[in-house]
Amino acid sequence: AQVEESGGGLVEPGGSLRLSCASSNVFFGNFAMAWFRRAPGKEREFVAGMLWNGGDPYYADSVKGRFTISRDNAKKMLWLQMDNLQPEDTAVYYCNGFYVADYAPVFDDWGQGTQVTVSS
Repeated sequence: AQVEESGGGLVEPGGSLRLSCASSNVFFGNFAMAWFRRAPGKEREFVAGMLWNGGDPYYADSVKGRFTISRDNAKKMLWLQMDNLQPEDTAVYYCNGFYVADYAPVFDDWGQGTQVTVSS
């Protein structure tokens, strides 16, 4: 994989985490990038995405107002600030390119992801 996710952990409900995605893809700045997650027993789902130029963020309804996506193309980095975390946010989080038309991931090759567990 050309990405490496980090920053996950165990946090109590209402807490915060900041996830990081480091890319080694030289074309990182050309792609709309997103965070996806897979909760236990569920399909992987789109969480948040941002266009190549840093504008027009996209958020799943379930995280709007709580999560903030950002990126730095020069550093080939993508971040996800997660506030007011809830138990239903528990999942493995991944970054990948995404298609704006349908929020589908671009690359078949995924990183290891980073585990986020929200529990008291």
